[in-house]
Amino acid sequence: MRKRPTLSMISEQTGLSTAAVSMILSGKQAHRFSQESVDRVWECAREIGYENRNAKRNIVLIVCPSVINPYYATLLQGIELKAQEAGFCTLICNTYWDLRREKAIVDIVADPRICGTIFAMAPQQPEIAAKIARKLPLVVVADKGTAPKLDTVEVSNFDAGKLMGRHLLSLGHTHIAYLSTSLNRQHSSRLLRLEGLRNVYQGKGVIELLTKDIDSSRELSTVEIEHTTGMQLAHELLETHPEVTAVVAVNDMVGYGVMDGLAQEGKRIPQDYSVAGFDNIYPSQFHGVDLTTVDHYINLRGQCAFQLLKRKLDGASDLAVTHMEFQNKLIVRQTTAAPRPHL
Repeated sequence: MRKRPTLSMISEQTGLSTAAVSMILSGKQAHRFSQESVDRVWECAREIGYENRNAKRNIVLIVCPSVINPYYATLLQGIELKAQEAGFCTLICNTYWDLRREKAIVDIVADPRICGTIFAMAPQQPEIAAKIARKLPLVVVADKGTAPKLDTVEVSNFDAGKLMGRHLLSLGHTHIAYLSTSLNRQHSSRLLRLEGLRNVYQGKGVIELLTKDIDSSRELSTVEIEHTTGMQLAHELLETHPEVTAVVAVNDMVGYGVMDGLAQEGKRIPQDYSVAGFDNIYPSQFHGVDLTTVDHYINLRGQCAFQLLKRKLDGASDLAVTHMEFQNKLIVRQTTAAPRPHL
């Protein structure tokens, strides 16, 4: 029979005293030790399956692609607001859409101080999230229907696309373009927004599609990647589809790049081109930006995500999966208007 893992085993394997091992694993005065010693102890504890029942479990792990986009920064602020009010700490893990980083989360949640996990996006590898959810409370903030077996705070990006499509059609735009960063199943919101637009425009107009693939290494190394992509795609659009009168960016950050790209070519917004985005991040309301967009109540969804997690931590029944859906709201500002007259 295998012996139950003990502090003494970790002490023997790391060369540290049992007192030192105990302090590191409990989080008490762990600052007294080098990061190398702390990492060595935690790695050993995970390898032998040691569980510290005396460790204070008050850390919520937040998994998100990146905090450089104000969308995720706003979402995290909502989560942290409610976490702080309830006496919890947060730990943020950025994946940059890297599958290897997402897999590593399984090891991170083995830390006994972590009490629950919130995914700020739909897990790229649902089996990873399901594995974590069997051990700890887990909540996902994602698109409607993308995580059916997990507790989710969600919006319908398909409906968001329809909202924007109806707005542009009502202005008279029958030939538009959808500009996006990587468009694949890993980025469900981007696909769903496009599907919503197509649903509205079917038989009523034309949608041109321009995309640029961004790998995880570029996400990590290029802070302004979405803005840069928007500018590049705007230049490409003018060269290939000059008949387009309105541009829908996959999100507001790409939308800012589109606006700058069009301005570099001497185009006026909205007189020559209407431009719109999604997310309603806070810079979109600034004077000089005034971007038409769709609001998803990002901060409130973050707050609700933690509140849902807290219910699970407090022992709420886990017999049923909870889905909390927020409605979208079209925000019309100064970047959309009737199409330019035909010359």
